[in-house]
Amino acid sequence: MEVIGKSVIRKDAAEKVTGRAKYTHDYQTGRILSCKMVISPYGHAKIISIDTSNAQKVPGVRAIIAGKHYPLTGEAIRDRPPIAVEKVRYHGEPVALVVADTPGQAKTAADLIKVQYELLPVVNSPTQAFQKGAPLVHEHLGEYKKEEDSHPVPGTNIATLYKIRKGQMDKGWAESETVVEASFSFAPSDHAAMETRCATAEIKPDGTIIIMTSSQAPFMVKRLIADYFGEDMGKIIVHTPLVGGAFGGKASVQLEVLAYLASKAVGGEPVKLLNSREEDIITSPCHIGLDATVKFGADRNGRIRAAEIRYLWDGGAYSDKAVDVTRSGAVDCTGPYDIENLWCDSYCMYTNHPYASPFRGFSHSELSFAIERTMDLLAQKLNMDPLELRYINAIKPGDTTPTRVKLNKSNVGNLRKCIDKLKELFNWDEGIIKEVNKRYVRVKGVSCSWKTSTIDSDAPSGVILTFNRDGSINLMSGVVEIGTGTKTVLAQILAERLKMDVDNIHVRMEVDTQTTPEHWKTVASRGTFMGGRAVLRAAEDVIQQLKEVAACVLKAPKDDLEIADSRVFLRDDPSIGLHFKDIGYGYKYPNGETIGQQIIGRGSYILRHLTHLDPETGAGKPGPEWTVAAYGVEIEFDKRDYTYRLIKACTVVDIGNVMNEKAALGQVMGAMSMGLAFAGRETFYFDELGRVLNPQLRTYRPLRYGENPQYVVGFVETPQLDGPYGARGVGEHGLMGMPGALGNALSNAAGVSLHHLPLIPELVWRAKEAAKNASI
Repeated sequence: MEVIGKSVIRKDAAEKVTGRAKYTHDYQTGRILSCKMVISPYGHAKIISIDTSNAQKVPGVRAIIAGKHYPLTGEAIRDRPPIAVEKVRYHGEPVALVVADTPGQAKTAADLIKVQYELLPVVNSPTQAFQKGAPLVHEHLGEYKKEEDSHPVPGTNIATLYKIRKGQMDKGWAESETVVEASFSFAPSDHAAMETRCATAEIKPDGTIIIMTSSQAPFMVKRLIADYFGEDMGKIIVHTPLVGGAFGGKASVQLEVLAYLASKAVGGEPVKLLNSREEDIITSPCHIGLDATVKFGADRNGRIRAAEIRYLWDGGAYSDKAVDVTRSGAVDCTGPYDIENLWCDSYCMYTNHPYASPFRGFSHSELSFAIERTMDLLAQKLNMDPLELRYINAIKPGDTTPTRVKLNKSNVGNLRKCIDKLKELFNWDEGIIKEVNKRYVRVKGVSCSWKTSTIDSDAPSGVILTFNRDGSINLMSGVVEIGTGTKTVLAQILAERLKMDVDNIHVRMEVDTQTTPEHWKTVASRGTFMGGRAVLRAAEDVIQQLKEVAACVLKAPKDDLEIADSRVFLRDDPSIGLHFKDIGYGYKYPNGETIGQQIIGRGSYILRHLTHLDPETGAGKPGPEWTVAAYGVEIEFDKRDYTYRLIKACTVVDIGNVMNEKAALGQVMGAMSMGLAFAGRETFYFDELGRVLNPQLRTYRPLRYGENPQYVVGFVETPQLDGPYGARGVGEHGLMGMPGALGNALSNAAGVSLHHLPLIPELVWRAKEAAKNASI
């Protein structure tokens, strides 16, 4: 192939490195009002009164919205008021909106609004939420409108439960000679995208609603605002320019609704709502937390015969996307291992925490920590090499997934080959522990992961191609450029199919829901897969149109024509042909007569054969393929003070086929960095009132420059036959095994089993002290 697999420079590279790239907050044509939120200082409280009298007196204030009942919002369950009324359910929940002429006036007025609260008991973890008699986050859970596959349990904090039942548990436990069981937990955290969330809204006199938003899901914004407020969907236009990082956090619809309500309150004038960093951390949707219990039974050879798993997901105050994350966690609950006898309950729990959205990996980095730590505990009990145990149990063609989908070489790839390559790249045979001196040791940990994309069975992706008069092509796709370089890969796919120079393909980066063909959401590593298939169909449409015109001009059958180098020519005599510029707008004969017209190619794609899950057994096909990967992390551990330094991180992914080598390497390395930060430091600390105590980047610490290890990335290529040129999604997969691998390395180093995230020195110290006290 001429273009696929090459390190093509990203189409948006020049704009970004020169600083010319425009994001939502950068677009401001003419006068625009500013909106500021007043947010709850408590995790759970009744709203007794809201006094806006002083705020109304601030010059420039146009409107204050507080205490009004609006239609409930939320994707899976309509359980969230856009602005809190009667009570607040999380620290950071919007209680009022102020619209003013300037940001300063809006903030001044917001600070003058006095809200009186009456504190309520706080639900501070999913385990607490699960207990009988726990305070209810939603007293009227049974009254909410919901989607068909959501199953809230009234009178509890259970937003929904997904059950996986496979095989015969009695048989599995009877065949198990070694059993391990352990519990794991971590609190919610932030996505920490470089660009904070921002949305603008304007309502024209004719009722047209124009929204610009930093979002992964502009078409969902359009759909939901129409659904929530009864607006004409055709009159809602959503613009999304470049997005400065998202990682799942911008898949939920929140600020767009508030901006719409703010604009409506001031007669449709344009209004902007921009999160500060602190607001972005606590007000908008966060990274989900989890309390998990995993029990494995294995025979004497290390084959896992039975698994019993319970996931309690910390969905926060509102279910929104947490229900989907909970389902995804159930679907791939075992990790990438063949386990015939399985019982899993995956609960989405309400708590008084910020509500959850997807996080890069969509439940898989979270569940992988629990599964992979349990795999190491099993390996220790069996006195077996941890990688050997994973190799023996690795999922493979012919096996079935937890939801009973039969796998083949195309839809699962080759985990054993990933493990073999990891051994080589990670120098595994050198041993797990190497002593540096009396104080320091270097220690390795490993893990594996897999993931399918549990998306809507009717999720679409469309592409439109138009010609310019010089023969170059414009490519329009609803995929949002969130930093992944996906739109460059789409251009490569088109260039490969048309055998033309990728520089002659111009990609429109902005998404406009009125003119851009729909792409469901830019999530779940589906951009390249679905958008790529749509590009290929649009390319076929273009090829047929080009050949039809050329066949008339060249007086040759279409079957005798070939396309390459922006030309249509005779296969047996390439010198006889026509350039795209001569036929892209129809062909004009010397006498002025014209045949054909401007060529516009179209293509769309919907995933096939996907089904809902059976509510009692979990059986069903929720996704198209499973990408597998193996990971390793090496640390240098200080035995005196329990600090550690990241030395090396390694990931091997079965990518199907590498589309853009440098882009793929960058994707995986960036994901590895996120995974190590999530595992090693990032978390929310809550007090007894449910307040987030570290809502600034001073106290909420992503990985800093200079703290990264050496990154080593390897690819295995087992083509996915229905993917564009055999490609699998890879945007999330570098992250998913990092928490498990780091947890295993640090547990080996400290000589104590670690079960919580983040893996900070204090956690090691506490675990060591607990082990010491238990032995006394």
